[in-house]
Amino acid sequence: MDTADKKEIAEKVRQSCIEAAREGFQDASMRGLCTEGAAEAAIGAIQSLDLENIIAKNKKTEAK
Repeated sequence: MDTADKKEIAEKVRQSCIEAAREGFQDASMRGLCTEGAAEAAIGAIQSLDLENIIAKNKKTEAK
């Protein structure tokens, strides 16, 4: 795996983290949690990301 491949995977992980945080924060806010609670929910969403799945999706994209 070269540097470009590693960078592409890292970027996909970053985008997945951002998406998970936004969704987690929005969901928690809609359920009535305070800002601190919503931020904790966003962090929890990032922690629960399936990194193996993100990597596998990247490999499928490369194969096409």
